[in-house]
Formats: sequence, structure tokens, C-alpha cells
Amino acid sequence: MPLDHRRLRGPEESQPPALWAAAAAEDEEDEKGAGAAARDPCALRPLFARAGLLSQAQGSAYVELGSGTKVLCAAWGPREAAEPGPGRLICEFRRAPFAGRGARGRPGAAAEREAEREAAAALREALEPAVRLGRYPRARLAVSALLLQDGGSALAAAVSAAALALADAGVEMYDLAVGCALCRPPAPAASWMLQPAEPEERRAAARLTLALLPALNQVSAVLGGGRGGPPEDWAQALRLGLDGCHRQYPVLRQSLLRAAQRRRSTPPS
Repeated sequence: MPLDHRRLRGPEESQPPALWAAAAAEDEEDEKGAGAAARDPCALRPLFARAGLLSQAQGSAYVELGSGTKVLCAAWGPREAAEPGPGRLICEFRRAPFAGRGARGRPGAAAEREAEREAAAALREALEPAVRLGRYPRARLAVSALLLQDGGSALAAAVSAAALALADAGVEMYDLAVGCALCRPPAPAASWMLQPAEPEERRAAARLTLALLPALNQVSAVLGGGRGGPPEDWAQALRLGLDGCHRQYPVLRQSLLRAAQRRRSTPPS
């Protein structure tokens, strides 16, 4: 009998998928239980940022949150545009096929493409006030964000990473845009919490993501929705988010400074 070389040989031993599904469910229950009880609503999750990772791009940045969110961004400097007019900022947001936990829709499905387009539009809205587009007439600036792992607060992390990548590319900016996400649990007397994890976002009654230019103390974007209570509660959420942006700002500045120092110490090839 002839062999079918188009087929790949499978492993000699295998295990039922239900075994791994049960383990994932147990991990999620642990997050809902003990982890949620010890969560301080005003506490920021650990933040790691590094600029200048990709040699193929003019600027790049990687941002990771303690909740597990990982975002990689690349930026390209001014390129000549076909149509006349002021400078334009083109933003792209994509999710890696392995970014989410558990089952997900078919890659490239209409719902997923629409969600990526909305995230790219929000990214552009947050970054445009930070970039000096008037210094780049008839030019295009491009930034691409890839969500490697979605542990919650993904859009806020993408805003910070994209701003770092643009600054690393040498693009003239008024300030770094810092993103911060908040959510309000469905409990009646629940308070807003900073940088929610993915299970907290999924169960939230209201969400809020804002971008701030800390040196100018200027808000560049506010995106939110849901049942967040009276206007006073939304104002409290804004104050909490602004404080979170200011607390993240030194970490992002230090990562940009370290990238510039590495570039200076590296001899030209």
C-alpha cells in the first residue's frame, strides 16, 4: 500500500483535550476566588517596558503587564505620501492567534476584523495629540501593535507601547502617551479598579480606558461605556485613571532613556 506523504505523523502517545480544559477552568476559578479577594482597586500591576528591540523597524517597544498582557509595537518614520496635505498617522492593531485564553473565533472572521479596526481607530485617537504631525507635511507615520497575550487592559498597554515605539523611531512628539484601563465590577457598591485582568474585564459592568500626556497634563483620549453609576462615579474613575498614568510615566521614560544609551554605546556597523 503506498504511503500518503501529505499526512503528518502524529505523536505516539496522546491525551484527551478535556484534561487540559479542566486545568484551565481550575486556574480561572482560582483567579476569581483568592486572587480577586486580595485585589487592591488602586494598586497598579507590575509594568515592564523595553524600547528598541526590533532591528527591522525604525522604532519598537515591548510592554508587559503583571496580569499577563504582552504587546509588541513597531513604528516607521516619515514616508512620502501620495496626496498633499498635513502629516498622517496610520495605526494598525492585530491580535496574535494565541493571544486569548480558551476558545476563540476563526482567525480573520468578520467580528475579529471589526474589533481590530476599532482598536486601531482608538489607538490613533490616543496617539495623534502626542505627535507633532505639523512637522511632517505630506508624510505618513506608521505604527503597528501586535497583541501577543491578552491578560486584560490590552488597549491601554498598546497605547503606551505605541508611544514608546514612535519616540524610539525619532518621531517628534509633544510627550509620551500613557494608557491606563479601569473597570467597575457588577456589585452595587463596587469601586473602580485600575488595570483589570481579563476575567475582571469580562465580568465588569463598566469599562474605561484613557490616555494621558503627563508632562502637559493633557488627556488625549477617553473611551468607555457600561453602567458606571452617576456622573460623580465616572469623575472618580477619571481621577483614579489619571493618577495611574502619572505613576506609570517614569517607567516608560526610563525605558526610552535606556534604549538611547544602548544605541549610543553600540558601535556603528
